[in-house]
Amino acid sequence: MHFEVLAEDRSGSIALDIVLTEILGANGTAHTWRMHAYKGIGRIPGDLQRAPDPARRLLLDQLPRLLRGYGRSLRRETECVVVVVDLDDRDCMTFKRELLDALDACDPRPRTLFRIAIEESEAWLLGDREAVTAAYPHAKKPVLDGYVQDSICGTWEVLADAVHTGGSARLKKAGWPTPGRAKCDWAATIAPHMDVERNVSTSFRVFRDGVRHLAAG
Repeated sequence: MHFEVLAEDRSGSIALDIVLTEILGANGTAHTWRMHAYKGIGRIPGDLQRAPDPARRLLLDQLPRLLRGYGRSLRRETECVVVVVDLDDRDCMTFKRELLDALDACDPRPRTLFRIAIEESEAWLLGDREAVTAAYPHAKKPVLDGYVQDSICGTWEVLADAVHTGGSARLKKAGWPTPGRAKCDWAATIAPHMDVERNVSTSFRVFRDGVRHLAAG
């Protein structure tokens, strides 16, 4: 199976590329994938047929157009789309319905898997605490102990407070793009230590199992 993987940002694409190797084997062996990192999540347009501004590299802004293109170009039997986004503060069921509506508007529809990280992709890193501490041996245990898995709590800030000198306050004070660079560093450092069977994030497990189901044909 070939996977076209759409991630809302660079840090998400880094982590996904690494964990897909653990789920599917090395890219180019039994399965292949191509990563596409966007510059933020954006929002699904009200008019699903409207041509978006190509300069706006926001995933949801471009999603209806992308899905229509994949519907025309991908072979459903051997190729599929995987869209991974953060829930942030949205209602999960409403958000999933909006994603499915964008897919339903395509004719033909590409074979597509939507997966939502709750609350943010850093939850998937925090879902494997052993991976976090292997990557950052001096991570603050009280911060990690206080995290409730897949909760709506400011997840990237929790990870920052656990592993980054000065925590989330220093990153926020520095301003963009410093937090984005830190998120990329965490993804590249923690994800290689992750065990996809050990991860306790429910939203990660749903992603893992969905990919495996597609790979099984």
